[in-house]
Amino acid sequence: MAASDDNYALARIDLPGASTHGWQVRLQRRGVKYAKYFGDRIFGSPERSLQAARIWRNDLLRKIEASEQARICTRSARNRSGVVGVSKVTVITNGTSYQFWQATWSPEAGRRRCVKFSIRRYGDQEAFRLAVIARKEGVGTGGDS
Repeated sequence: MAASDDNYALARIDLPGASTHGWQVRLQRRGVKYAKYFGDRIFGSPERSLQAARIWRNDLLRKIEASEQARICTRSARNRSGVVGVSKVTVITNGTSYQFWQATWSPEAGRRRCVKFSIRRYGDQEAFRLAVIARKEGVGTGGDS
């Protein structure tokens, strides 16, 4: 949430013909839509409905952030290397197969880094070890975990 915007994801709804007045929270994360309406009549005033909407939105954002942190920091069931962000990759070019151990991380929001270590050049164990080191060093510079 933008700290400077108290009304992030909030919209005022005033439909006099339908006797509808209140605040609506609407946001979407990873394709999931969240919405809740806070009517002035139920909360007693526009100020109180706005306050309730902000509290609900802030709680929702904390829950979403916590679940995203848990997702980022835990190993996927599909992970076979045993190290988050390190995977074995096979590339086939002109009928020739090349295998690498690859380290990936995000040094900052919206950016992704990747480095590969050839199994042919380093051997399987050394390529894996180098990928693990690269991942730790990349994450250690302020990226994800």
